[in-house]
Amino acid sequence: MTNRANRTDQILEACDDDRPALVETLAQAFQTDPALSWILPEPDRRARALRGLFRALVPADMRAGVALRGADDESASLWRAPGRAHSGSLEFLRTVLPLVAAFGAALPRGLKVQGSIDAHRPPGRFWYLHYVGVRPTHQGKGHGGRIIRAQTARADAERLPCWLETATPHNVPLYERLGFVAQVEWDVPGGGPHFWGMMRPAA
Repeated sequence: MTNRANRTDQILEACDDDRPALVETLAQAFQTDPALSWILPEPDRRARALRGLFRALVPADMRAGVALRGADDESASLWRAPGRAHSGSLEFLRTVLPLVAAFGAALPRGLKVQGSIDAHRPPGRFWYLHYVGVRPTHQGKGHGGRIIRAQTARADAERLPCWLETATPHNVPLYERLGFVAQVEWDVPGGGPHFWGMMRPAA
């Protein structure tokens, strides 16, 4: 029988039935994210909006790539496949109304952040780590690194690099330990958060 310690080491590819758990994990993980806190400063409203945001993004990213989860849903990651980092017009139409409902009057700030991210993302083929998060009660136990390594191993096998952006300063050293190197830094116009864009070369 698999004991709990071994079970929490497992990283699984998510299926459609896992979507609610993915949404909840990522919503909890991003409650204190600097970018989303700038977009939505009020914590209770941010908590509601995050669940609406990830209800739109999880299925979109699963169609465009792969979603991974910890066996006990302590962690989750959304990866967009090479060549699919930018959303197309059909995906925009699928997600625009849920995002308007989630963000309301804060949507212009959200679009400003997204526009700055899109402007600094490099061209080329790479696995794009769109979102990764660990539930607050499980943070600091290695779950974040474990779920990222599960996909970077695949990227290495395919001889493809990986790209991510982060606005969380203390995450930068974690990503560096996983092989990511900062390529660009920028501030979102209008007093927005500072971002790092990081690339992990193919092994």
